[in-house]
Amino acid sequence: MRDAYSPVPELNLLKEFLDRSGDHLGAIGFELFDWNDDLDWFCGAAPDAYLDRLIPFAYATSSGSYYALWRCDDRSDLATLPVVFFGDEGDLRIEAADLRELFQLLGAAPDPEELDDLFDTDDPEGREDRERFDVTLAEYQAWLRREFGLAPLDADEQRVGMHTLRFTHWIAEFADEGLLRHVTRTLGVQQG
Repeated sequence: MRDAYSPVPELNLLKEFLDRSGDHLGAIGFELFDWNDDLDWFCGAAPDAYLDRLIPFAYATSSGSYYALWRCDDRSDLATLPVVFFGDEGDLRIEAADLRELFQLLGAAPDPEELDDLFDTDDPEGREDRERFDVTLAEYQAWLRREFGLAPLDADEQRVGMHTLRFTHWIAEFADEGLLRHVTRTLGVQQG
């Protein structure tokens, strides 16, 4: 048996799927990084107490946005931790209540207009890329049902409200006033 990718069984299953499907997923730009990668690139000079609570694990987009598990408490099952989206342009949000919810969101079919922007179907290579994308997405959705008994979710079905407020309170421990204003505005939380 080969070494596990991570200490998170759900991520190990996803890694196996990605290895079989060519390291990409129907979700545009999603890519796992090496587990326990050096965090210097992640948050620069952020305090250790901050970094100790974040576990970055995947690129969310091809432009440098990424996902991290947020250790909101000391539970041992890392797959049940909230997933935070850190956007390359300053976006910040709780993306999913846990890994399985993120997996469901990744399985949702993208907006047709978004796909039209990505794949030039007038070009034979663009049509081929689009067909490959559609096949991979269908395979991922089948994997999601087989491994977890789950179906894709639309973003409006997320269960992240309570985590967003807790995340804001946690960030307040580390952020200066300007950063805290930015974070609360980005997360859509009233600053008290």
